[in-house]
Amino acid sequence: MLKILKYSIFDLMRSRWTYIYCGFYLLLTMSFFWLSTDLSKTIISLMNVILVLIPLIATMFGVMYFYNSREFAELLLAQPIKRIHIFLGQYLGVAISLSLSLLIGVGAPFIFYGVFGSGEIWNYMVLLMVGVFLSFIFSAIAFYIALKNENRIRGFGLAILAWLFFAIIYDGLFLLALAGFSDYPLESFAMGASFFNPIDLSRILILLKLDVSALMGYTGAVFQKFLGSSIGISVAILSLFFWVLLPTFGIYRASVRKDF
Repeated sequence: MLKILKYSIFDLMRSRWTYIYCGFYLLLTMSFFWLSTDLSKTIISLMNVILVLIPLIATMFGVMYFYNSREFAELLLAQPIKRIHIFLGQYLGVAISLSLSLLIGVGAPFIFYGVFGSGEIWNYMVLLMVGVFLSFIFSAIAFYIALKNENRIRGFGLAILAWLFFAIIYDGLFLLALAGFSDYPLESFAMGASFFNPIDLSRILILLKLDVSALMGYTGAVFQKFLGSSIGISVAILSLFFWVLLPTFGIYRASVRKDF
């Protein structure tokens, strides 16, 4: 698995799309700093982009890489190598390469502007941590969808639908539920529902670290009370780990049961 992981990373590092992805974040972050040198404002601006763009890029990139490397995977399957080692190595290669592009593209400008000597260092670290988690989560979801669907068009369609559900549809259904049951106390429901969407959970973690929980509406106090504590933050991070493990386990089950 480690050899396949190493090959996948080097293969992706030779891809121009990896450099375009890294360069986009580099230029975007530098643009935000050009508009304002306030680190807190830059983090908030990047949050709005990262929470939407990273899941989309990770999902589409993961699906494309799986289908484009299918012949190579079939060649490896003819060798005495376990299936899970092949697909897990490829998945980790995609997730790690996307994470490195994010860390370099976003991290370099912040370091240049002295984030390590400012009070925003922990907010900056949370932003990068959330970005890495989302890269691993949605890359795993993409690989699981591709493994379950031989047809490329169907696989791409389901991948886009998965991103739309977590990025847009889930929030719409969530708001409808809050509006429909507004006469009832929904603070606990709102907090519990946020754990079922890694994007929402990531957004809450960043907003709480920035101490702008008022932006989350009337449930902000509840989130601040629970997730603002050390126990709440630990639970939120463990939930993100669970979101990484869940589709990864799906990759394992799909690769074992799939008839190649």
